[in-house]
Amino acid sequence: MTKSFYHFLLKYRALKPRDEISEFANAAYEDHGFPKQSKDYYELTNYLELNGFYLKSMSTFDHVWDLYKQEG
Repeated sequence: MTKSFYHFLLKYRALKPRDEISEFANAAYEDHGFPKQSKDYYELTNYLELNGFYLKSMSTFDHVWDLYKQEG
């Protein structure tokens, strides 16, 4: 995993979000406090649990995290 989770997530951004992943990616892009350099699962989950009001379910994050690990 050479790139941060945030940079991985950005590839799912879409002008017209078609699923929960693209909605998450768009919202994270707009979230100026998102930990953009993080590669740490616990840092990201803690941030999202406290600030990720835009995330419908943490299972969406977990799914994208699994994709991130597979690519890394």
